[in-house]
Amino acid sequence: MSVNSSNLAATVSVPVMRQFYALTKPRVVQLIVFCALIGMVLAVPGIPSLADIRLAAIACLGIWLVAAAAAAFNCIVEKGIDAKMKRTAWRATARGELGNTQTLLFSAVLGIAGSAMLYLWVNPLTMWLTFATFVGYAVIYTVILKPLTPQNIVIGGASGAMPPVLGWAAMTGDVGPEALILFLIIFLWTPPHFWALALYRVEDYRKSGLPMLPVTHGSEFTRLQILLYTGVLFAACLLPFVYGMSSWLYLIAAVLLSAGFCLYGFWLWRDYSDALARRTFRFSLWHLSLLFAALLLDHYLL
Repeated sequence: MSVNSSNLAATVSVPVMRQFYALTKPRVVQLIVFCALIGMVLAVPGIPSLADIRLAAIACLGIWLVAAAAAAFNCIVEKGIDAKMKRTAWRATARGELGNTQTLLFSAVLGIAGSAMLYLWVNPLTMWLTFATFVGYAVIYTVILKPLTPQNIVIGGASGAMPPVLGWAAMTGDVGPEALILFLIIFLWTPPHFWALALYRVEDYRKSGLPMLPVTHGSEFTRLQILLYTGVLFAACLLPFVYGMSSWLYLIAAVLLSAGFCLYGFWLWRDYSDALARRTFRFSLWHLSLLFAALLLDHYLL
């Protein structure tokens, strides 16, 4: 009887653990940690020492935990909205499979563990900046901005742009202009990235009641904004080279990737289709990932 009970518990616990893990939005958190790691690497001149590697590993884990906590908290706040959207209706909170108390406790444990790790083994500045990012995303963006204004992505993008700043602070104990340049790149990248998604998911957002730009201002206006933002982003992506953070290797990658994003923005503006919006969204992910990867290669190779 006890063996059967333990087997049953094992079969039940696996799906539940997967549900909790899914609430952390793993792909989003992975990108956050990657961007933070870029900030850490660029903050350390030359080849990092073993102490640098150890510090970066602890900082990455701490940032991952706090970011995962913010994602889980977001699922509590938006469970009603998630239930109305095909993209998010599968989440355990939206389906009622995980309750608010369970999810809130899960979020709190992750957030406290990550914050303690950053405070004790990295530095207090990184902990406070990471906590401020949590509040900015989970409270200011999710609770206040997202349901109230079509500029939610623009204003709330400040939280999403913080990872390189967190990484820089973890390794240096301060925030330099290089970190702010990386912040600016992600801040300007965020609106065209999310608006491309919102264009082909517009009916989902309309049903949810969220005032996303394609819902409040229409497709044509949103596409124009995407085009304009990709142009401004192009200029921002050149700043690491202009400031002296990188050399020609990064410059070539930045020009090619940013020109590609602008081209997608132009095509989207001139001749819209849902398929093209999806390709634009996917390319935006490649744009940011490869841009920062080029910064990393440039840092070590040249």
